[in-house]
Amino acid sequence: MKNPLRLLLHLAVLISFVILLGTGCRTLGIGIETADHGHDHEHEHEADHTHSHDHEHEHEADHAHTEVLPHLTPVSLADGELLQVVATTSIVADVVSQVGGSHISLTQLMPLGVDPHAFEPTPRDVAAIADAHVVFINGAGLETFLDALLENVGDVPIVPVSAGIELLPFEADHHHGDDDHADDDHHHEGEGDPHVWFDPNQVMVWVHNIEAALSDLDPQHVDSYTANAEAYEAELEALDDWIRVEVARIPEVNRKLVADHALLTYFAAQYGFEQVGAVIPATTTLAEPSAQQLAELQEVIGEFDVSAIFVGQAVNPRLAEQVAADTGTELVSIYTESLSEAGGPAGTYLAFMRYNVAAIVEALR
Repeated sequence: MKNPLRLLLHLAVLISFVILLGTGCRTLGIGIETADHGHDHEHEHEADHTHSHDHEHEHEADHAHTEVLPHLTPVSLADGELLQVVATTSIVADVVSQVGGSHISLTQLMPLGVDPHAFEPTPRDVAAIADAHVVFINGAGLETFLDALLENVGDVPIVPVSAGIELLPFEADHHHGDDDHADDDHHHEGEGDPHVWFDPNQVMVWVHNIEAALSDLDPQHVDSYTANAEAYEAELEALDDWIRVEVARIPEVNRKLVADHALLTYFAAQYGFEQVGAVIPATTTLAEPSAQQLAELQEVIGEFDVSAIFVGQAVNPRLAEQVAADTGTELVSIYTESLSEAGGPAGTYLAFMRYNVAAIVEALR
């Protein structure tokens, strides 16, 4: 009879292999819905989407390139026909336009100035998605309206541009509050923050995902998509360098952030800030803080001598105004989840970040 201990060891190894195999299969299926679920071959463009970032600092987003979106089936386009593309937010749309260039016809789903947490689609939006070859979304739980919308549009490929990014939780060290006081139907402290675009290093991941999807769908223009992506990534790297220079003007003791809701998690992590609290201690504007949570935030503002509360232009500022009045804190308006009109102060993503960083530096330095 064989050694029982040896048999148990073999059984343990077999079980471990089965678990790893199952995990790997699930990982490959995460992040995208397409009409072509049968593709499991290796992505032919994967090597083209690994770019080095030659800064002296190490970027926390580097690990995000490990997840590769599944391959998409090429679209049959007539001569001169453009790829029909839909993007949910104005920020996603701008980045998609930078990569797609003149080879795509782009429809932006949400109007400028609209809070994506509260967006309600119209029948026209359903029609736009139904006619699209691909829909680019932020993902990470931002577009909560999509589930019901997609039930009526068939098998349109949905590409979450944030696929591969490790989501950071909103965990203010000094502003916890009682979980029972917040609305349990929405994101709360400790859950993944979908506002990844406040770190341009994460937007580089968007660029890789967009380039891969467009190249798959429209392979005759791969060279153009690749060139556009590389050029835009260089602009994002320059933006990242500029932000670091500007942030250095703020004394470290002043690098405490409070916003209308938890949306500066990635900015804080990348550039050496601490997000000490939020008027709405959740990653969505749809939650409501309790009186206790507002009182705790006021204590935090006093404890750390926070000089400004940053409020998005698409958000009702009533609660933030109340906290600012009670604490003698400056209320600073920034762009958060939407660009401004074209030619305005935040008409592109690059301008959006420059405007916001300038406002933050001016308020905290």
